[in-house]
Amino acid sequence: MKLRHVRAIAVFGIALVALTGARGSHGASCGGGSSHGSSSSSGSSSSGSDSNSSSSSGSVSGVGGSSKDRASRDVKIDECALSADGKNLVAKLTITNSDSSAYLYDVTMQFKGDAGKTVDLALAQVSDLRVEGGASKSTEASTPYTGSGNGSEYTRCEVSFADRTIG
Repeated sequence: MKLRHVRAIAVFGIALVALTGARGSHGASCGGGSSHGSSSSSGSSSSGSDSNSSSSSGSVSGVGGSSKDRASRDVKIDECALSADGKNLVAKLTITNSDSSAYLYDVTMQFKGDAGKTVDLALAQVSDLRVEGGASKSTEASTPYTGSGNGSEYTRCEVSFADRTIG
């Protein structure tokens, strides 16, 4: 192999790593075996232990310097489940503000099914949740369950939008 070919392969490899591996994760999902890291998230599905609920948990993390990235990094998904009465999809969240200023958080959660399976769009929001600097606050985002079953078609939830403003 000629030196120019070796150089071209090396440049391609570096570009590939820069474009894929160095970016981190911008979306996150909740799953039973998620790791809690500063720039990664993993998702896995878990099914509910009874016929009335489906639940999973995990964390959210983002990289970068924008307000949305910092807000995503502050959101931890504790649980995604169908409510006990079967009427709502509920995401239990903990928002941790590690900065010194208080912020107002806006978070939109999307409930999803297994890959390749179609489910109705289900979004839940938290708006203007004030979290003091250095504090954590637990909250829930819920949306009506419109399905006819036990909610098991929704196996996970993800942060589809997060932002924070000085508040």
